[in-house]
Amino acid sequence: MQYDFNEIIERQGTDCFKWDALKAMYGREDVTPMWVADMDFRSPNFVMEAIQRRCEHEVLGYTMPSEGYWQAVTSWLKKHYNIQTTKENLHFIPGIVAGISYALLCLTQPGDKVLVTTPVYPPFLNLPKESGRTLVCSPLKIVMPAGSQRSRFEIDFDDFERKIEGCKLFIMSNPHNPAGTVWGTDVLRRIADICERHNVIVISDEIHADLTLPNDAGKMPALHVSYSTVNDAAARHSITFMAPSKTFNIAGLGSSVCFIGDETLRKHFFGWLDALGVAGGNIFAFTAAEAAFSQGEDWLNQMLHYLNENVKILEQFLTERMPKVKAVLPEASYLAWLDFSDYGLTHEQLKDRLLNEAKVALNDGTTFGGKDYEYCFRLNLGCPKSMLLDALERIATAIR
Repeated sequence: MQYDFNEIIERQGTDCFKWDALKAMYGREDVTPMWVADMDFRSPNFVMEAIQRRCEHEVLGYTMPSEGYWQAVTSWLKKHYNIQTTKENLHFIPGIVAGISYALLCLTQPGDKVLVTTPVYPPFLNLPKESGRTLVCSPLKIVMPAGSQRSRFEIDFDDFERKIEGCKLFIMSNPHNPAGTVWGTDVLRRIADICERHNVIVISDEIHADLTLPNDAGKMPALHVSYSTVNDAAARHSITFMAPSKTFNIAGLGSSVCFIGDETLRKHFFGWLDALGVAGGNIFAFTAAEAAFSQGEDWLNQMLHYLNENVKILEQFLTERMPKVKAVLPEASYLAWLDFSDYGLTHEQLKDRLLNEAKVALNDGTTFGGKDYEYCFRLNLGCPKSMLLDALERIATAIR
């Protein structure tokens, strides 16, 4: 089946956070939202049909995950990420942000140090601080690898190892958000060795794992590597979160899964979740996830090729129309990191021009790690090409 990702779908008036929260978040509604990380593509037909079939039975009582659900999840993890598991090593989670919050509360105490690498997805910064933990930030470097024409984030391991001293947790975005940098096996092994030496538990948020983009030859340039699989140390000290939500554009269903290979850590965390009753799940989360993981390969492949075309459109547009923008383009996901510092505008001037002249809502870089990123913005290109090009034209006009 051929899927149409060029279709423009009206989302306003559906209580959609991306579109209907614009007034509350940005002060105006007449802007194109390219901020919060969901896509403006139709959710897959096989997911919608599965939900509709379930609704034909008109009792929505307490539910539990079916054997079909667990089979779909375990098969997907084995096929795509070499995670050899049974349902006993997995736990449903009603969203990865919630899962990270639960892990913080279960595994640390107020005042404990928690490490993140910045710039990073804002909840990684906010959850430790708001729960009374001590946030420690290790800034990433932006480099241009030899033989490449694209910049990417890299970990400053000298700083990383200094900062991790005394930390209880490292919250890792893998692939990294913003900009979808794919951490390779060597990088992950180095992280594992450092965290093992310092007795640090790693929370690996792998929500964008399925969104590793193809290259021009139609093959994956680098497969996503799940942190727990790189060596025995990583398997011992890690909690992995994954989800179909970004992959299949069903984030509103709150369907995520937690994998823990180590028995002691698993019993501790899963026992905590069950004792508090915070991760029970719901009918539609289970139904949608089973359909997505069991039927979604073709849809996902087509969608990834479409996203990759959007990345190339953005890259070409920046080269030709906004050459002063320093960009980190995604290797996975649909999120790009744009640095406007060479335009000589202040943070407030950039915000004003992007929002009030270009009328495009982007994520402010300061929310990813503070003042160091005041000239940066995250752009969501998970949308039809026509929407992306229209927004880029307005941004180029506004900052000239």
